Order: sequence, then structure tokens, then C-alpha cells
Amino acid sequence: MAAEEATLFQDRKQAGERLAALLRERGIRGDIVLAVPRGGLPVGRAVADALGLPLDIVVARKMGAPGNPELAVGAVASDGSVWRNESLIRQLGVDEDYLEGARRQEAANAREKFDRYRGGRPDPDLEGRTVLVVDDGVATGATTVACIRLAYSRGAARVVLAVPVAPPESVRRLEGEADEVVAVETPEWFMAVGQFYAEFGQVSDEEAMRYLTPGKDLPGGPETGS
Repeated sequence: MAAEEATLFQDRKQAGERLAALLRERGIRGDIVLAVPRGGLPVGRAVADALGLPLDIVVARKMGAPGNPELAVGAVASDGSVWRNESLIRQLGVDEDYLEGARRQEAANAREKFDRYRGGRPDPDLEGRTVLVVDDGVATGATTVACIRLAYSRGAARVVLAVPVAPPESVRRLEGEADEVVAVETPEWFMAVGQFYAEFGQVSDEEAMRYLTPGKDLPGGPETGS
């Protein structure tokens, strides 16, 4: 993809509107939208509003490799649902004690963020429901897998991952986790989610939390995809 062709979306709100339109076109109906904070919340709010669905969140954290926290050897969601990159774990020789310690720590961090964003409200009821997991894009998909697994662990009958942009190889991998994966764009040339947005500023925690309240006077623009 040439550099001038890289920008696909003006901002997260517009990306969410295009995603909602594609979901409607494909006849995909959901019961609840679970957005991934922080950058997934502007997208999730646009999708939830367009489809007339409630919006909540799903939180997961990367489990970094020893000495290289940016390299994901796995990911864990706020309820402890975990994904492990077994091939990388074997390649690096990461032991089980390290992995369990990372799982516990990052699950606690994810739960703290989940509770802080939701102000102590009860967890959303996912039993028997069709859940739309929404983010502003997917890169490797490490934390995305943990988010999908959380939805199933909470009793979801069907999970659809819906994102504005993702590389084809990540879509194929995630199709083995969710019932369906919907991406507006799947460019072959992919370095980072932000390269496909004209406006991709960081979303503060305060701003992100405001998207959870429908009808608030929200900022128009915008953290990166997983």
C-alpha cells in the first residue's frame, strides 16, 4: 500500500460509524457491545449508538516476556481468562513460575482498570447473549484473544469481533477464537493501527470513561489497538 493510500479513517468516531454500517449490511445483530479501553471506546460508542445497543467494556493486559515487556508471551483478561503464545514461550524458555506470576499480576491490573472505569457497577450479564467485542483495530491480537475468551467464560452464546482495521493474518488467526470476525479494512501492508487514521491521538482515562455514558457531550476524536 502506498503511503498516500494508508489513511482509511478520519478518526475513531468515523471508523465506528463505518463499522456499524458494515455490521448492519451483513445482518449481524448483537445484544451488547464490549469495547476495549481506551481507544476502542470512541469506536464502541459509535457502534452501540448506531445499532441501539448497550455499551460496556472488556479489559485485558499483555503478559510481557522476561526482560522485554513489550513482547507478548500471552495476555490475560480481568476475570483471569488467558491466552498463551506457546511457541514463543518454548522458544524463549519461559518457565511456568514466571508465567503464573505475570498472569496474576496482569489479571489484577486488568481487574483494577475494569472496576475503575465502571465505578463498581455489577459486571455485565453476558449469559446467552451475542457479544460484539469492538476495538479501534487489531495488530497482533494478543489481548484481543483474552477479551474474546472472557466473553465466552462469562456465558456468551456468540462472540463477534468487530474492528475497523486488521491485517489479514490476524483476522485469520482470530477467526479461530470468535464465531465471526468483521473488519472494515484488511490491508496487507500493516505496521500499526494508527497509520490508518488521520487523527489518532491518545484517549485519556477520563475521556474514555465518558463514552460509557450515553448522551454526554463527547469529544469528537480520539491508545492503540491490541
